[in-house]
Amino acid sequence: QVHLVESGGGLVQPGGSLRLSCAASGFSFSRNAMSWHRQAPGKERELVAGIGSITGSTVYGDSVKGRFTISRDNAKNTVYLQMNSLKPEDTAVYYCNALRSAELRYDYWGQGTQVTVSS
Repeated sequence: QVHLVESGGGLVQPGGSLRLSCAASGFSFSRNAMSWHRQAPGKERELVAGIGSITGSTVYGDSVKGRFTISRDNAKNTVYLQMNSLKPEDTAVYYCNALRSAELRYDYWGQGTQVTVSS
């Protein structure tokens, strides 16, 4: 079965950095698009970043452009989110997502990892 496990979250001061990891298994990772979403209390889940399976093309939410970078290591079945210049409004639970595809009949989500940006 599809399994996604996020790690790397924690408490960081404004202006600091964190690197999130998502370890994937149970599907053909290298052939599947991946993304990160986040959800803050009382707010809807929003796209943070996405990365394609073949070209490696990326997309970013407007609020994180220029600060966050998504990448993947197909040899390790892992997708990363490098988060720089963090702001308090980045505080949220961050979820790894394997997008629906020819192989996956619907999106799959990890359990999430908490990121808190505070002084």
